[in-house]
Amino acid sequence: MKIISYNVNGIRAALKKGFDSWLREENPDIVCLQELKAMADQIEPFYKELGYELYTETAEKKGYSGVAILTKRKPKHVEYGCGNSLYDNEGRVIRADFDNFSVMSVYMPSGTSGDIRQDFKYEWLDFFYNYAHELTKFIPNLVISGDYNIAHTPIDIHNPVSNKNSSGFLPEEREWMSKFIDSGFIDSFRAFNPDPHHYSWWSYRANSRANNKGWRIDYHMTTRSMEERLKSASILPGAHHSDHCPIVLEID
Repeated sequence: MKIISYNVNGIRAALKKGFDSWLREENPDIVCLQELKAMADQIEPFYKELGYELYTETAEKKGYSGVAILTKRKPKHVEYGCGNSLYDNEGRVIRADFDNFSVMSVYMPSGTSGDIRQDFKYEWLDFFYNYAHELTKFIPNLVISGDYNIAHTPIDIHNPVSNKNSSGFLPEEREWMSKFIDSGFIDSFRAFNPDPHHYSWWSYRANSRANNKGWRIDYHMTTRSMEERLKSASILPGAHHSDHCPIVLEID
């Protein structure tokens, strides 16, 4: 089974750049999308002819945030949101449950706009840590895919020294990521790829993408119970529908 996660930075903009044709060629079984920036009725039904069902959790604010799951396999249950209105109003979590595993699409907050949103991000991280662990009590096989807005280690960012005080690479954020992984999750990409210079997001400024000056902030995290089912993980920097690129996980 092939699972793709992709922060599309606006699904309508991505479709204008050929996202639907690209999706047809990649042909994943499940796609987790972040930053839809559209309400459900604003998304053209491109997915139907490709064999997908679309499930969305959108923000109250139009043109902001939003997550979705496209799937060719019908879920037995879809959970919209995380039960906390503070975050559900921003459209940050959706989960699809299948017979022997579940997949979550998550868009974690950014703190780049200032102290208020950085504090909001820290509060979210505390909440999500507990939320994820509560889920694993009855969903042991869980894939949490999406934009975490955190580069975990120095090899996950092009210039760790100059970015040491940047939101997304702050010590507290990186410590949270370490704690999260150590508590029972696998960073699936690093399970297969220990080398540096693999990124999933690039600034639109200073020709960053062409020079591969990026950050790896998108992840497929899985519970450790799924370790033997992991077959491969990769990043697809050749897809240019967003300032992010897709990440891929293949499982049994």
